[in-house]
Amino acid sequence: MADFKQIDEARQILGLEEDATMEEIKKSYRVLAQKYHPDKCEGEKKRECEEMFKKINDANQLIMAYCLGYRYSFKEKDVKRNTMDREFYKHLKRFYDGWWGDLDF
Repeated sequence: MADFKQIDEARQILGLEEDATMEEIKKSYRVLAQKYHPDKCEGEKKRECEEMFKKINDANQLIMAYCLGYRYSFKEKDVKRNTMDREFYKHLKRFYDGWWGDLDF
């Protein structure tokens, strides 16, 4: 199993925040893999794309291995806490988006 430093580097390569959903992980991987796919790059950039594409694939495999090995709790208190946290942050985000959304910088 990978250590924190390796997982954190993989997270950064994929452009993920410190916590992410499986959907966000998959989306980030798809976007980056498409952007750096060697068939999409030409000339001098092809070598760069190949190297980055390999890093992206390795990072994705590491993150997926970590996620697949994670133990999920289905205890009532944990399920309630996790769903309440999501609802709370959803409402909090809506509040801040509304608060700051009207300002022009």
